[in-house]
Amino acid sequence: MSRLPSTEVLRYTVFSADPDGGNPAGVVLDASGLDDAAMLSVAAELGYSESAFLTASDGRGGHTIRYFSPKAEVPFCGHATVATAIALAERDGPGDLLFATPAGTVPVTVARDGDELRATLTSVEPQVFDIGPDDLAEALAALDWPATDLDPALPPRIAYAGARHLVLAAATRERLADLDYDFARLEALMHRLDLTTLQLVSRESATVFHVRDPFPVGGVVEDPATGAAAAAFGAYSRELGLVPDDAVLTLHQGADMGRPGTLTVELRPDDTRIRVSGTGTRIG
Repeated sequence: MSRLPSTEVLRYTVFSADPDGGNPAGVVLDASGLDDAAMLSVAAELGYSESAFLTASDGRGGHTIRYFSPKAEVPFCGHATVATAIALAERDGPGDLLFATPAGTVPVTVARDGDELRATLTSVEPQVFDIGPDDLAEALAALDWPATDLDPALPPRIAYAGARHLVLAAATRERLADLDYDFARLEALMHRLDLTTLQLVSRESATVFHVRDPFPVGGVVEDPATGAAAAAFGAYSRELGLVPDDAVLTLHQGADMGRPGTLTVELRPDDTRIRVSGTGTRIG
């Protein structure tokens, strides 16, 4: 790689204990000497959907963190947060961390689960918004999805838990599996609506979902496992009364890309924020 030779870039996959599953992320535990252009260059050369950069530490578990896709900085990234937390836990031991992200403060707890480390992040305060009919029609046109292929029990919404995601529910698992969209057209719409990904979902049972996340604004066709979108989906599910206030949701993602991963989403009746947890492992 042509990145600065003094920059140590760690590589992890997240939401899977298998290096060939989940979502890869780059992690730079000391990015204090990198400017924006250098961080973007590292992220672009890695080619992962996002990479995380720690720019400051208070020495007591608090860190300032930034996230870059191959094309731009993003306000929050769940899987890169988990990757960074696991990297710190491998270096310093499991425990509680506090990340100052561009979207707000995100606590993370890392605990040992058998032979694995498992990280749980707590989102910023979530929000759910309506989407206008013209914008919805454009999203469906870019996906080449007829409106009749949507699940009427899960209406389209824009959900936020650190980043904005358009939630669209497919009526069948087959519809979700058949993803071949207009990259430029969807990217233009997402820029206009300030979306990070589309959270495409198919419901298997009351608390189990299959999800996929197109990410053209990041220069990536599809994100294999998306913690920020999982948090947003938890907020969406609660806002629409689709699940109980104390639900634990299982999201399966990446199987259609050959990188299966599992995200656990927890809702608590005494806290409006969403918790997303998963394992991770070092690559190479």
